[in-house]
Amino acid sequence: MIITEQEILELQKFISQLNSKNGKVIVEGKKDRIALKKLGYTGEILEFHKFGGIINFTDSIAKYENIIILFDWDKKGRYLTRKVINLLQRRTNVDTSYKRKLREITKGKIIFVEQLMCYESHLV
Repeated sequence: MIITEQEILELQKFISQLNSKNGKVIVEGKKDRIALKKLGYTGEILEFHKFGGIINFTDSIAKYENIIILFDWDKKGRYLTRKVINLLQRRTNVDTSYKRKLREITKGKIIFVEQLMCYESHLV
């Protein structure tokens, strides 16, 4: 995959903004969490799959004031994003703007959050 200098600069800015945001980042699984950490994200990341179902998940994270969803862009990830937004919309603030921004930065080359690891050597 060809990675442009513009993508690298925008991704660095993205991680910096994400680090300064007051909110819990939610990803689907362990590899997604690892990818974000390798890119320099220093905040807490919660993994959807550790909660044992969507109801347990939404009940557990509703206590947080701000939730940043970074689920994958595949069919499953889109479904989970919609479902979580519907279940949490009146209980907490759900932010999907970072998901959209990440899609713009990578120009759609990334479908799974874990694929962000391909940028690691360019950012470090």
